[in-house]
This record gives sequence, C-alpha cells and structure tokens, in this order.
Amino acid sequence: MNKKNILVVEDEKSLLDAISTKLEKNEFTVSRARTYEEAMSALKKNKNIGVIWLDHYLMGKKDGLDIITECKKDNSTYSEIPIFVVSNTASSDKIEKYLELGAVKYYVKAEKRLEDIIKDINKYFDNSI
Repeated sequence: MNKKNILVVEDEKSLLDAISTKLEKNEFTVSRARTYEEAMSALKKNKNIGVIWLDHYLMGKKDGLDIITECKKDNSTYSEIPIFVVSNTASSDKIEKYLELGAVKYYVKAEKRLEDIIKDINKYFDNSI
C-alpha cells in the first residue's frame, strides 16, 4: 500500500502528538514540526511530503503565514504541496489571507473534529495517488 506523507506543523506538543497519532492510525507517514525553522528543515529533508497540516501560531518569530508564503512563492520547490490550515484563529481577515496565499482549506479547530479533517485530506490523496 502506498503511504501518504504529511507534515504536521503545530506548536502545541500535546496537540502535535494527538494529531500525529491519529494520522498514523489512518496510514499516514508523519513528519513533525513546531516552528518555522523545523517545518522548512522537514520539507528539505523529506521530498515525499504530499500535504502540509499547518497551524497559524508557531513557537519562534515566524508563524503559519510565513510558512505558506515561503512554500507558495514563485519557483518554490514546495509550491505544489497542498496546505490545510487548522487553527483556532478564525478572523475573516486571517482566513481570507491564507486562502489568498494558496491554502486548500482553512479549519477552525474548535469547529471541526480531527476525523473530519483527516477525511478531507484523505480525499485529496485518493484523487492524487
């Protein structure tokens, strides 16, 4: 069976662990990052990442907007990787900005179950593999 590779970028360790465990139980290969620097390093190391699960808030000086901006800029090696933003920041300005920058979907953590987000991501993999 073809493994699905995903990079989960989440600053809160307990959430990162829970999300990763749930994804692994759903046959994903998970790379993890808690900061912008860790996320960019993971992308450079693992050329097989098919999707990015991105939180807005990250530890350090940069946030999710910095990651999506870097990934989606012209001539980026990562510009074709779909990004699913999962955050508790739900201002319409933030959501609009992420979608403008190229996010596939924006989920508000408090409004979506983990299983539902994973189903949506699986649909992407089902259509692209």
